[in-house]
Amino acid sequence: MPHLTSTAAGTASTGLGVGLGIPGYAHPLVAPLEWNALTRPGAPVHWAALNVSGGPGARLDPHCLEATGRLRTAGVRVLGHLDLIQGTRSFGELISEAHRYLDWYEVDGFLLDRCPTERAALPEIRRLTTTLRVLLDHGHIVLGHGTHPHPGYAENADQLVTFSGTWNDYRWSQVAEWTADYPPERFCHFVHGVPRGHLEEALRIARWQGAGTIWFTDRTLRGGRTAPWETMPGYWDDIVSRLGTGVSE
Repeated sequence: MPHLTSTAAGTASTGLGVGLGIPGYAHPLVAPLEWNALTRPGAPVHWAALNVSGGPGARLDPHCLEATGRLRTAGVRVLGHLDLIQGTRSFGELISEAHRYLDWYEVDGFLLDRCPTERAALPEIRRLTTTLRVLLDHGHIVLGHGTHPHPGYAENADQLVTFSGTWNDYRWSQVAEWTADYPPERFCHFVHGVPRGHLEEALRIARWQGAGTIWFTDRTLRGGRTAPWETMPGYWDDIVSRLGTGVSE
């Protein structure tokens, strides 16, 4: 299979532990069990993204404030979700949303979802991430490309999401050769529709391709929405036990 024969993938793998990045559970009122699960001792969570209402919302949400407070107490990094819509949103609008996330929820960083991938967009993304780091006093920046972008993006974020999609696509995916120049903790993979019986195979692909943060779920797309990320996978306890404990940040 391609993920087992790529030279770059084998080079990128260092044997470091893999942990979970949560792309965005549903609202805490809709998914209370999911948010509570992230605070359990030993849960291997690197970070969780907060998406209140297509962003931070128009006003502070007390339920989201409570949920993020519990995560912070448990030592889990909380990221604000900013949707770049492939670079079509204005700089001012995104920074305004970032301010609301910081003022209301004291987020530790940002997931820049639907980030562009082409070289031409690099200067604007660099401007955005530089400004966000000033607002955060550094903090954690994840660029949510969903595929391999131009390599220059790696210099503008702490992590890149280089795969986001279905299990059928993931099991035959190949890693870009340039990723071998970076350690696994720089890359994230989000995969939906992973059957329980293929969970170990999915984890093996992530390790070979050099992804240090993952989110695998058996949930699937429903009605064209990003529903698979909104609820806990049916094999949550299984994936937690496979990844081990003590890697929360």
